[in-house]
Amino acid sequence: MTVTAAATIPGLVLTEHEFSVPLDHADPAGERITVFAREVAEPGAEERPFLVYFEGGPGSEAPRPTRHPSTPGWLDRALREFRVLMLDQRGTGRSSPIGHMEGLTPVQQAERMVCFRADSIVRDAELIRAQLGVDRWSVLGQSFGGFCVTAYLSIAPGGLREALITGGLPAFDVPVDDVYAHTFSLMAARSRAYYDRYPADRERMRALAARLDAQDVLLPDGDRLTNRRLRQLGQVLGFSDGAERLHALLELPPDSLAFLRDVQTAVPYSRNPLYSLLQEACWADGEATRWAAERVRPPDYDDPELFFGEHIFPWMLDDYGALAPLREAADLLAERTWPRLYDRARLAVNEVPAAALIYANDPYVPRLFSEQTAAQIGGLRTWVTNEYEHNGLRADGERILDRLLDLARGLA
Repeated sequence: MTVTAAATIPGLVLTEHEFSVPLDHADPAGERITVFAREVAEPGAEERPFLVYFEGGPGSEAPRPTRHPSTPGWLDRALREFRVLMLDQRGTGRSSPIGHMEGLTPVQQAERMVCFRADSIVRDAELIRAQLGVDRWSVLGQSFGGFCVTAYLSIAPGGLREALITGGLPAFDVPVDDVYAHTFSLMAARSRAYYDRYPADRERMRALAARLDAQDVLLPDGDRLTNRRLRQLGQVLGFSDGAERLHALLELPPDSLAFLRDVQTAVPYSRNPLYSLLQEACWADGEATRWAAERVRPPDYDDPELFFGEHIFPWMLDDYGALAPLREAADLLAERTWPRLYDRARLAVNEVPAAALIYANDPYVPRLFSEQTAAQIGGLRTWVTNEYEHNGLRADGERILDRLLDLARGLA
């Protein structure tokens, strides 16, 4: 472990750590990578117990903390009794990048990517816990971070004091095809609700689709904007402010630099290639995905009005220039039979105090499967609500974290 820096900003003490971990935990003597984590505490409270935060994704780093007002919003509540470890999951943020993939064969690229799923992230956390000399700690996972927390309960529950999940209970014993078929129906409903709110945008989308099919429109980075890529803007519709963000983009003049630049940066596929490579794999529990979203996409999704959500397609490796070098590796990963992530027997007798918030209308992590999973985890208490969208922890984090802690501790 290396402490790289310490700083005091208004109301917070930040300590930066770098941890050396194996790329492949099955080969501890092999290549090593660095995992970065930022420890956040109130002044004078640097010895409080740890709460470790697992960000959504896959492929996204932890938020960067500030105070006045607190960012992320749940941080104020957390710091009343914890110091928080903001983990940049392997391959994200200040942790070692996924590697110089251009110098590897597609087979080597794919084999490297195998080491970046939730099970590896959990084993990183366990090595970090040991290096910090922590007996047990609490964990909080948002979205994909909840998949990591569920894997933690399965792989190393002895390291946990309590486990909290928001919008991130994965599916157990559900084929990945069924997951994506269900999310398409949810996103079709979101698309219709969007046009009910902004009816003029229906014609905007149809006009844009016709134009993009008829001529080349180039984004500032040189990628061609295609009709199918445009529809990926719907990924925001599962958030509380998503419809407004999408409308603000679509009302821009389509020839303007502002429109083209906003479309280019609206979804982070080029910035976070791990997401495109492993999004389907994070659902795979003992099976191959074989480009599930592409295979199960319903016929009505030929309609250019319908937006995509968290759906990954093989054509993205053509439409996004930054992803093109990974095309063959992505195909290899799609054909890989992934090992199981979760030990059902261990989870059934779980004794770690645990609570999960399930968003009733979540189009990314469907309520149907989350509730089925919750019933298979011993002692897990759930809060199902339609008060929030998938970004509830960001929108009202103090209230949500407070209630989840009370649920896990039997106080609510």
